[in-house]
Amino acid sequence: MKAAVMRDGRLLVDDVDTLPPQPGQLIAEVLACGICGSDLHALTHADQLVEMASAMSADAGPFAPAPMDISRDVVMGHEFSARVIEVGPNVSRCAVGDVVVSLPIVMDAGGIHALGYDNAYPGGFAEQIVLSEALCSKVPNGLDPQLAALTEPMSVGVHAVRKSVVTTKHAAVVLGCGPVGLAVIAALRSSGVETIVASDFSASRRALATDFGATEVTDPALESPFAIWRRIDGRKPLVIFEAVGVPGILESAILEAPRAAQILVVGVCMVADSFRPMIAIGKELNLQFVFGYDPAEFADTLQRIAEGQYPVGQMITATVPLEGVAGAFAALSDPDSQAKILVIPSADTALPTVI
Repeated sequence: MKAAVMRDGRLLVDDVDTLPPQPGQLIAEVLACGICGSDLHALTHADQLVEMASAMSADAGPFAPAPMDISRDVVMGHEFSARVIEVGPNVSRCAVGDVVVSLPIVMDAGGIHALGYDNAYPGGFAEQIVLSEALCSKVPNGLDPQLAALTEPMSVGVHAVRKSVVTTKHAAVVLGCGPVGLAVIAALRSSGVETIVASDFSASRRALATDFGATEVTDPALESPFAIWRRIDGRKPLVIFEAVGVPGILESAILEAPRAAQILVVGVCMVADSFRPMIAIGKELNLQFVFGYDPAEFADTLQRIAEGQYPVGQMITATVPLEGVAGAFAALSDPDSQAKILVIPSADTALPTVI
């Protein structure tokens, strides 16, 4: 089958082996797969990703995913929807023809594999994908598979909000209006938070933030989101979501945060960063790092997308076939023109915006 392969720091389309389903597994045709910021980081900082994954897996024991070897081919892609085309032994809940989404993990007799960051199992930038039935959720009838593919990134925002202390008595500041920041905003809105101040340098992403539920948006070069919060709703306690993931943002948030605020770090910074702990100590800030989601949050997010609670379709700015993946990675470096690009493995044309 065809796949967009990461090889020697480059992306190219090549043939890769198809795999037979093992017990509990199914084979599915990929219908859509989003390109994540983590994919962009992995292409340019793969060695650092492997090093950090190893550190995070040190205490996981048998639950640690198989390590990724960047000297070998990797097929990325972990935000996907797919149609079942074959089922293996001991599969009873999913049938051929079902459209599904799944946590980006597949299990076999040898252990756990992180789809999109594994050498043995291709991720969603391929014509077919191997999934574990136990981790699949059926896409509700009538839901566009392209929208369903956004269950994974939206779940990241849902998890961040649920890990926070935010209630309807709080106000929120969201730093960064990329896909993860938008997911946080949507989850905050559905949680009943009345004041959501979103900040991004990109005008198009600020517009999306409004669509997703932000009550105020700002270009931080012109006005700080913290200044807006103080002006319009400064009596409410503040919860801050850092969804940028570049060095310096956390230090800036600590400097501007009010006393006793909570800061949730959901943006993935792949390089070393620093901040001055004494400032956070003096303000008695609550600093929380968040990652991923749990299966219940994933299933709930899919249902909310199906019910129209999260306007995920507005996040999709382009689609590309496998041959357009490398160009799409380059296009995503311009936040004013792109937000979420979906890879459609069966497509034969790309939108002009990503050529």
